Amino acid sequence: MNNKKLIQNRFSRMLSSYDEHAKIQKRMAEKLIAKISGKNFDNILEIGCGTGYLTKLAADKFTYNTYTAVDIVEDCEKYIKEIRADIEFIHSDMESFISSEHGKYDLIISNAAFQWLTDFEGFVNTLIYSLTPGGILLFSTFGKENFREIYHISQNTLKYYSSAEIRALFQKYNPELEEEIHIMAFQSPKDVLKHLHLTGVNALKSKHWTKSDMLKFENNYLNLCSQRPTLTYNPIYVKILNQDEKS
Repeated sequence: MNNKKLIQNRFSRMLSSYDEHAKIQKRMAEKLIAKISGKNFDNILEIGCGTGYLTKLAADKFTYNTYTAVDIVEDCEKYIKEIRADIEFIHSDMESFISSEHGKYDLIISNAAFQWLTDFEGFVNTLIYSLTPGGILLFSTFGKENFREIYHISQNTLKYYSSAEIRALFQKYNPELEEEIHIMAFQSPKDVLKHLHLTGVNALKSKHWTKSDMLKFENNYLNLCSQRPTLTYNPIYVKILNQDEKS
């Protein structure tokens, strides 16, 4: 199970640096928005809004009656309110938020957040149930190749799903999927760690590294990457249309 308190603390400390360094996540947000052809939605829900990069793209492109943005980090609210005052921010763990009392949504979107879920299948099914008939669930997450360098060195990773596994889990909804591989190059293993730190995505373990830990990491990274150290991102985009007229 993921340590959600640790995730919350790490992202909270890195909010000010996130947008500058989260280049892949920003590209993912732009691609998500491009996958939506509609312009008008009654009720929009965004899960894991963070500093609001996706929020701004959505608010600029779509018209809506209500827009609800949810994030586990309470300080995200000030970023969201700077985008649009009419967006409702809710401070909540995403898996604790969704229930029947929140009503139905025409569009549910999320960028680079679902890899932190403890019950991926159950949560996505709950979101689909929360769609109006004809409503859209559109999210990005990461596949099994994500941070493969870190896994090879530390054997430490999140529970990532492949495109095939995601398709199998939700095959009855006929999901649209797209997968990408992006490889970032760095000057040194320390620069890789700095990148992970500044984007908050090193929220896997709370252990503090010793000098020997750092030296071991650097040597293993250089042995793995014969030239410049690399870091692999494996975005997966998922679009599901609710075709249940009884929703």
